[in-house]
Amino acid sequence: MALTSQDITRVANLARLELRPDETEHTLGQLNGFFALVAQMDAVNTDGVEPLAHPAAVLGQVALRLREDIVSEPNQRDISQISAPAVERGLFLVPKVIE
Repeated sequence: MALTSQDITRVANLARLELRPDETEHTLGQLNGFFALVAQMDAVNTDGVEPLAHPAAVLGQVALRLREDIVSEPNQRDISQISAPAVERGLFLVPKVIE
């Protein structure tokens, strides 16, 4: 699926974007390149390939290096809420905007 300059102009108009002619041509090249890549990936036979739950699953049982889950910052909730117009039991109170 190849786009034309008219397609780019129409989409830009729908998105309320104003593109100069050089921007239109640049965008046209980028989008057509993207669609070419999608077509290339679509052509790959993936029959019998199981989907991965996580990209690291392809590596087998990989131990991920995660940082320790420890508190490193002091609780500053009270200081943060000093300038709030309304606070109750540590929560910011905001006016109701939807009935």
